[in-house]
Amino acid sequence: MFVQTSAVLGIGRQCVALRALNGAQAVRRGFASSERDEEPSTSENELFDIIISGGGMVGTAMACSLGLEPNLAGKKILLLEAGHKKEMNRVPETYSTRVSSISPGSAMLLSLGAWDHIVNMRCKPYNKMQVWDACSDALITFDKENLQDEMAYIVENDVIVAALTKQLQTLSDHVEVQYRTKVVKYTWPHPYHVSESIPWVQVTLANGKTLHTKLLIGADGPNSMVRREAGIPTVKWNYDQSAVVAVLHLSEPTENNVAWQRFLPTGPIAMLPLSDTESSLVWSTSHQHAEELLQLDEESFVDAINSAFWSNENHSELVETAGSLFRTALSVLMPDSGSARQLPPSVAGIGPKSRVMFPLGMGHATEYIRHRVAIIGDAAHRVHPLAGQGANLGFGDVAYLTKVLSQAAFNGKDLGKSMQHLLEFETERQRHNLPMMAAVDLMKRLYSTNAAPMVLLRTFGLQATNTLPPLKEQIMAYASK
Repeated sequence: MFVQTSAVLGIGRQCVALRALNGAQAVRRGFASSERDEEPSTSENELFDIIISGGGMVGTAMACSLGLEPNLAGKKILLLEAGHKKEMNRVPETYSTRVSSISPGSAMLLSLGAWDHIVNMRCKPYNKMQVWDACSDALITFDKENLQDEMAYIVENDVIVAALTKQLQTLSDHVEVQYRTKVVKYTWPHPYHVSESIPWVQVTLANGKTLHTKLLIGADGPNSMVRREAGIPTVKWNYDQSAVVAVLHLSEPTENNVAWQRFLPTGPIAMLPLSDTESSLVWSTSHQHAEELLQLDEESFVDAINSAFWSNENHSELVETAGSLFRTALSVLMPDSGSARQLPPSVAGIGPKSRVMFPLGMGHATEYIRHRVAIIGDAAHRVHPLAGQGANLGFGDVAYLTKVLSQAAFNGKDLGKSMQHLLEFETERQRHNLPMMAAVDLMKRLYSTNAAPMVLLRTFGLQATNTLPPLKEQIMAYASK
């Protein structure tokens, strides 16, 4: 649900940062180092304390977070972004198709400036979520009674980046930004002292300029050049699915404060609130079906969406009977638990040119750090959108990396050479990210079939969870971090 199987859990066993390292591994990752740390002259090549490569949502948030940290005042910080500066002088009349579900924890990270800009532009809070199965009557709801305040906020990615960019402008004394700047090469230092070797990461730009940094943070997306050139292994696979996204016009105005998700045999379909009259569609399905959906005329596409949310064609009498008996038994045992089904709003149309598709996959770097290198966001982990957790995992990386770098600076440590604080970041974030990724992958696989035994299993599981408010509170609390 808006909340990955044994393979992913296997990654976890490989990935716990405080594992026993043999000598070769220690040298490779930078645990073996000399006490000498001579700084070269920077008359020819500029030296930074931190360079962030990638100025998307997570990279720009990292720059803002570091720039706001008092213990890092006086540090030279640089953000490199290959694209143009993302400014938004006025909010567009039409909504963007790429949105994120921002958890309260991520909103807290953004609250030191950027969140005010987001609220002044546009975002849509929701306080209820309904998730249900297309092959049975099983459903689960999360609502405000299970949490305080809003559950999450739907925000366009462009709005998030524009808000962070606006905040970053106020931090120009602390963070330098170079837009339209492409990196062509990274040269890595030895993790131990070698005569005449450079002790810093060397960053070569397309314009011929060379920079040096004590710590390089890779926030350059799922195809990360930083991760690849650092030689950090990645476990990844494609789902043989694509996501079709679009902006939906609702049939009539509504409070529209519910996030809807239905598990179809071909993949989950979600409708996320944007305003009282519009919602965002994320429909995960096979590549062929996604192509077919793109080719439909608008009326047929709208009919397909409404059918996907409303049709009971995948129901079976066996599953319905068993589910009904189980639900009755639960109501006897826990009469005040459970929740009533709501019907999603019907769709009347779509935004102009808003229908696009993109491939889905999952990936996880087996390491988040190396000597003088850390990777965050999609560079470190990529998840299926059914959880709506991609941006939140990245913002969680930002918050924790800022915390450990602040403490290292306070203790007078070299931000990239001392591995203790970087290991703490890797360990803590993998402990959080891997269970989330495993759960998402398991959900995706569990709901990708209409075989009766699997349908019965998930029906019983969903119904049982829906009758246990404490368990639902735990699920939502974890997803809200």
